[in-house]
Amino acid sequence: MTRARGGTMAAVKIVRRRAAPRRTNSGVMLIEALVAILIFALGVLSIVGLQASMTKVQTSSKFRGDASYLANGLLGTMWADDITNNLSKYTTAGCATYAPCNDWSTKVAAVLPGGNVAVTTDASNTVTVTINWTVPNEGAHSYTTTASLQP
Repeated sequence: MTRARGGTMAAVKIVRRRAAPRRTNSGVMLIEALVAILIFALGVLSIVGLQASMTKVQTSSKFRGDASYLANGLLGTMWADDITNNLSKYTTAGCATYAPCNDWSTKVAAVLPGGNVAVTTDASNTVTVTINWTVPNEGAHSYTTTASLQP
């Protein structure tokens, strides 16, 4: 008790502060954030893997398209040439000495990785063009087309 100015005693009220209640769920929000970041990271990694797979498939598709284009280009060159006298020069054995065929064979080797060709003809002017190429880490691929050329 304390004395007030006028000599009377005044009651002093003692205020006790209560201790703050302990939080039982501290850190839960941090764990939730970490789980969300983990899920997001897995999604990003999945998209990166998908992109790599799509690039591989697209490259393989491009090589198949190039092989088809090159084979049909040779058939077009054969049709424009004198089939009666020059058809045998387009075979695999005669291709190196005949300029139009040698140019085409060089183009195949330049466009396709490990590209090589095999051209066969028969007596009825049926031509079979086979183009082989090897893509690293994928193995060997082949494209074959057959056409009948008539003079």
